[in-house]
Amino acid sequence: MSAMVDHLIAEILSLNVKLLACHARLAASTDSEALHDLRTTVRRLRSVLRPLRGLPGMGQVEEAAKGVGDLTTPLRDMQVLAAYLDAQGLDQAASKRARHLDAACPRVATSAELNRLFGVLDQLPSFLRAQQRHGLLKKLRQRVEKRMDKQWKQLRQAMADPNHDRHRLRLLIKRVRYAAEAYPELSHQPKGMQKRLKDAQGALGDWHDHLQWLAQARQHADLAPCVAGWELGILRAEKKSDKALDQLFKACFGDAPAR
Repeated sequence: MSAMVDHLIAEILSLNVKLLACHARLAASTDSEALHDLRTTVRRLRSVLRPLRGLPGMGQVEEAAKGVGDLTTPLRDMQVLAAYLDAQGLDQAASKRARHLDAACPRVATSAELNRLFGVLDQLPSFLRAQQRHGLLKKLRQRVEKRMDKQWKQLRQAMADPNHDRHRLRLLIKRVRYAAEAYPELSHQPKGMQKRLKDAQGALGDWHDHLQWLAQARQHADLAPCVAGWELGILRAEKKSDKALDQLFKACFGDAPAR
């Protein structure tokens, strides 16, 4: 069990280093992917820590990570939209959002939310060692396996539902995928499953982007030229995501569910 705790703490330390690098990139405005990398690293951190829910003090860590996610979600959505507008030659609309992001993204580096997360992460390794000494992590491996089994069960049930909720499926796929990356020796996945999960997540992400953009178009007149294309695009994205989900389901269970 000591080896399992060692692995957990090593993952936390590695992710903390990556977060610090993202923080430096955001503060210096060095590249447009810093925000995305920060969000991805926070999601991976939450996947590593999810099996520890219910243990003393872990709620504080989860709330801190969630706070960073909530803070950065609208900025990332705007970033993706601005890149699309720029690629479509809608320079004025793209520049308007880029200017906002140029000011807003560096502020994430000094935000109370990110500082709070760094504060709890600095204390987390020693806190976990204390829990280990008091015998609270004796069944850590079983906790992790139980959580991963539960996540797979939830995903299977959601995929089998002909009226599936794409938002929820996207979330469940992220959880399963990142948990498998955090605890590969416990994932028990067939070969190639991570690629299937990534493909399904990407297809659902495309659908999510179109949904967000159409919602934005109802509030911002400068997006009106894009609406017709987005209405067609979201239909294509729905079909593509259903195909990716069917392929994922087949890889898990054989036949695809009836739609």
